[in-house]
Amino acid sequence: MSRAPSTPHAAAEPGENRRAGLAPGPRLGAVIAFVRCRGLLRATGVALIFALVATAFAGQRLAVPEFRYLVDFSVPVAEVVPLAHAVVLATTLFSPMADLEQTSAQPMSRHRGVYLVVLLALALGLSALPLFAGATGEVFVSAARNVIGYLGLAMIGARLFGSGLAWLLPLAMFGPTLLLGVRSDNTPEPWAWSLHPSSRTSAAAVAIALWVIGACAAATGRPRQTERAEQN
Repeated sequence: MSRAPSTPHAAAEPGENRRAGLAPGPRLGAVIAFVRCRGLLRATGVALIFALVATAFAGQRLAVPEFRYLVDFSVPVAEVVPLAHAVVLATTLFSPMADLEQTSAQPMSRHRGVYLVVLLALALGLSALPLFAGATGEVFVSAARNVIGYLGLAMIGARLFGSGLAWLLPLAMFGPTLLLGVRSDNTPEPWAWSLHPSSRTSAAAVAIALWVIGACAAATGRPRQTERAEQN
């Protein structure tokens, strides 16, 4: 009685099925590629270092070097470090596949919009770490407001000058705020929104408006010529 020939392909099917089950689907693979090409993990690691520094010095305050008046004004370190979070995370706005994304069959504005919300949530999470070291809720609210506003400025800067100069507008705002942002009565100037207490709704409104403007510009804008040049 003859035996049926063995079928190695049939025996290999379970293993192949397991590998196929572990492999990411097309949609998940596209998301992973979208994130990896922007260097989000690297930027998150760098921002986490700044967040840990802010946590270690959560009880310390930074004196504002006001040049115009002899005032004694200071802000918690945890309210200043969000500037670093915004600048570092803004480096992920550049994509080396910008031209490919621009010619994608699916509109990328929605994907970029979701990515910007993820960046915001990540920045807020990093700003919340000093709470574990005793920072007050008021400090966190001010830090959250500042990271929202400076991230918005970074996104506007990336749209205007290219992602390589996304840091320009946040630092251009932060420098004058430290040097000229306090009045003679030891209170912040109206335009120095990042120095205002957490209860000041006008400062929060400015920060939110900056983020909305920056997110709209970053999500809907076409790749800049300078960003195409960076790819070559």
